[in-house]
Formats: sequence, structure tokens, C-alpha cells
Amino acid sequence: MGLIEQFAQQTIDAGAFEALDKVYVENKIRALVGDEDVAAKPGKLVPQLVDLAVSRGKIEDGQTAREILNDQLYDLLTPTPAAVNHAFWQKHLAAPKKATNWFYQLCTTNDYVKVEAIKKNIVFNETVKDGNELEITINLSKPEKDPKAIAAAAHATAKKYPQCALCLENEGYLGRLGQAARSNHRVIRLTVGGQRWGFQYSPYAYFNEHCIFLDTVHEPMKIDQQTLVNLVEIERQFPHYFVGSNADLPIVGGSMLAHEHYQGGRHTFPMMKAKIKQELHFDNFPAVAAGVVDWPMSDIRLTSTDATQLIQLGTHIMDCWNHYDDEALQIKAFDADGNRHHTVTPIMHREGAAYVLDLVLRDNNTSDQYPLGIFHPHEELWHIKKENIGLIEVMGRAILPARLKDELAEVKKFWLGQDNQMTEAHRPWAEEVKNRRTIDQANVDQVLHEEVAEVFSAVLADAGVFKNDEAGQAGWARFLKVL
Repeated sequence: MGLIEQFAQQTIDAGAFEALDKVYVENKIRALVGDEDVAAKPGKLVPQLVDLAVSRGKIEDGQTAREILNDQLYDLLTPTPAAVNHAFWQKHLAAPKKATNWFYQLCTTNDYVKVEAIKKNIVFNETVKDGNELEITINLSKPEKDPKAIAAAAHATAKKYPQCALCLENEGYLGRLGQAARSNHRVIRLTVGGQRWGFQYSPYAYFNEHCIFLDTVHEPMKIDQQTLVNLVEIERQFPHYFVGSNADLPIVGGSMLAHEHYQGGRHTFPMMKAKIKQELHFDNFPAVAAGVVDWPMSDIRLTSTDATQLIQLGTHIMDCWNHYDDEALQIKAFDADGNRHHTVTPIMHREGAAYVLDLVLRDNNTSDQYPLGIFHPHEELWHIKKENIGLIEVMGRAILPARLKDELAEVKKFWLGQDNQMTEAHRPWAEEVKNRRTIDQANVDQVLHEEVAEVFSAVLADAGVFKNDEAGQAGWARFLKVL
């Protein structure tokens, strides 16, 4: 069976077409890669078809063109959005987990979730000195931007379509320079807070079943009482997933502040396992158990089976924090021009019938000493992490830049006394570790993992508004008195 014929049969077996459609499907494939069939080689068929199209001049041999054709081919074995939504909600009636299992399998089979690329990421866990286990990932899955796309973007002036990478209009979009191919993309429609929302998986997942809940209207992110209502409604529909929002301010927020969305998935993060270090009691909310979490960042946890009281207390905490100043700790809610500097990173998961809401306090003020943010990784940690601390990292999973794969290999050589090309940015840290620890070939990898995890722990501490020291604990006490 030839390559084209074999892939046509694969699309029929996937259920997107019936046996009677085989000639039709083969011609759809020929239109993309050329008419003549060739022998198939062992392995995945779509990369072979893409190579065939390049060899025949059907597409140019470039990153963007290859991605577009890859997703066009996988689109052939993917049911239409309407069919996907119908199947999903039929399965959801039986069990939410059954529906997400099916949808996730579809999104990996049709290469929307880039499983092979995600496997390239470096991942390890380490318990740090404060007793928390942190998760470290070096992100190698996302491809570098196409140089042609970068050049095109520099001269782009027209209004974009789709408006951003999260807009619903991406579903089925062919793609172009600077705009990802999405022919094989499918979005589940659902109602959240009385509005139409979408649910999809992340192509380059940072954890198990990493998904995105997105407003179908392109509007900026906003954290308020409605956010908490929305999180509860999502948890009711997907009780086996956590869901949370990046903060809605620069520096402490994520990279997509222009489009309202949340992230979720099936993963238990280190922060979720952290214990309560100080119980809190609110007389007006007797159904809610509350406490300060033993975590480097400043987190108040609320737990209750009563969603109404949980939302009301969460709103009270956010309102207090959004107007709270503590000059001794450089905490300031508004600047002289009235610009807001306080928000929270809210995260929710379920424990049986109970809703568990973590509200992590955030402050995006800057100063002459800390121009990138007072509560942001400080300069001595930038050799490992300089980027914003978003939702995933708040919970204890580091997303570190790809450059570290090669850079840390040179650090290991330095520790072992070998010739190396270690960057100067790592030198103060690397020398301090080398002077403090006995390092040899047998333990160098373990030392590296432990020390990178300690740096990430310090990153989280820098982002915390109330530090785990005497001044920080006194600051906690002052804020809790206001609450």
C-alpha cells in the first residue's frame, strides 16, 4: 500500500471519513502533496508526506510551510468542530473524565498537542531546604520563531486575523508567517459565568493535560469576584482538573494579558501539597476553613463545600489586598497617578466535594533598585530565571529557558575542572557552589538539580510579598489584622 493510500486508510480508521470516501480522501491528499503515490517507509506517515511535498515543489522547504501542511494533513483525520463538540458532551454526560480522556486522545493523535516535541523537555523534581518539593522544567519543546516570520512582523501594520493566539478564530485557521497553523485545532464550547467560553488543550503542554479555558470574546484579563464565580463553574464541570488564572497586571501576570483566559489540567502541583502554617478564622464565613500556606510566595488558602461563602470570602480578601499598603515592606496598592499595583493569582482545585481556592498575593511595583519588579526575581538569579513568574511557576513548577540546556552543561564542566565555555552570568553562583560542595563525576548531575531547585526556590521567595523572615511575618500579621 502506497504512502498516500495508507494515510487515506488511516483517516478512515480514525472515524473522520467512511470507507466509501477513500478515493475522495486520496484526492484531498494528492492536492496537497502531488498525484503520484510512493512507497511508505516505517514510522509516521505525515512527516513523509510533508517531505514528499517539499521534494515535488508543492511547498517551500521552510518551517512555516512545513507546519501548515503538517496540520492540513492531520486535519483530514480530525472530525469537524461540531462533531467533536457533540461527541465530547455526550461522553461528559456519563463522566467528565471520560470526555476529557477522549478529547485529549484526539488532540494527541492529530498532532495538535505536540507529544514528540514535549518529550524533549528536561524535567526533574527536587526537595529544597525549606522542605518543599519543586518541579523544574527546561522548555525545549516550543520551536524557535521562523526568521522570516520575525522579519514579516517587523513591517506588519494591518489589523491581524486572528487577533491573538487565543481567539476562537484560530480554530481551523490555515496559518501564515507569524501566525501558527491551526487546521487541526478544535475547541469545546461551554458556558462560564453566563458567557460563551472555549476549552482546548495547549499544543506545547507544560504538565499533564495542560488545557486552556478562554473567553470567546477578545477582551483583557480581569481578576475580580466574577473570576472566582467562573473558577467554581469550571470546577463543577471538570472536577478532576485544577483551574487558575494568571494575574491581570504586567510583571506579575502572564504573557497573554489581552485575552481573558485560565489554565488548567490534571496535575497536582507542589503548592497544592504545601501545608497550612497558620489557621485563620472568619466569623462571617463559618463554612470556610482558611489559613496561610507554608510556601515561599504569599498564599491564603480557602476550603469549603459552600461555594457561595468561598466566593464571598475570596472577594473580601482580594478587595482588602487591592487597597493595602505597607510602607515598611515597599508594598503599595496605587501609585501617585492612581495606577493599580495589587492583584492575586487565584487557583482552584477539588478535594472530594470541597472547593480549594489558593489566593496568591501579587504586587508589581518597581523601584530604582529593582526596575523589573520589587517582587520579581532579583538580578543575582537572572542567570537561571529572569522572566515573569506566572500561574504555573507560582504553584512550584519552573519553566526555564531553553538556553540552560547548553549553559548548565558548561557549568558541570567547570565544577569538574574540565575545559569549559561557561557564561560569565553563571560564574558567581557556580563558584559559590563549587566552594561549598564536593563535586565529582558521580554526583555532578544531582548537585546541579539540587542547586537549580534552590535558585528557583529563591525566585519564588523574591516574588513573595511577605517573606519568610521576621519582617515578613510581622507584615503578614498586619495584613491579617486588616482582613
